[in-house]
Amino acid sequence: MSTTEKYLIRVEAVAEYVADQSDPEDDRYVFAYHITVTNAGTLSAQLISRHWVITDGDGKQQEVRGMGVIGEQPLLAPGEQFSYTSGTSIPTPVGTMHGSYQMVSGDGHSFEVEIPPFMLAMPRVLH
Repeated sequence: MSTTEKYLIRVEAVAEYVADQSDPEDDRYVFAYHITVTNAGTLSAQLISRHWVITDGDGKQQEVRGMGVIGEQPLLAPGEQFSYTSGTSIPTPVGTMHGSYQMVSGDGHSFEVEIPPFMLAMPRVLH
């Protein structure tokens, strides 16, 4: 069995603009993002920490690091999913996010899971 099959975690992300918390006149654009983490591997895996890179429309980046997600360090058996919603704000109507999760498998192996880039965009800003 290959290492890839043991430690296979999939991450899906969808972002949405939160108009009632945003204030474009004050350069505050709030986005919620919905994440689903799926353990497609053959061993259990626990999400230990996260690292996000948030880039606004001017290319300015902020990095966020922390333990777990939304106060949890979910343990996923093979085939299990964990979904959560969180949020961020940026000073431009368009930006991106990407990052990684640091995981530990049931056999004690530490590994990193890439979170693919996804778009933060106020409606009707992009064509």
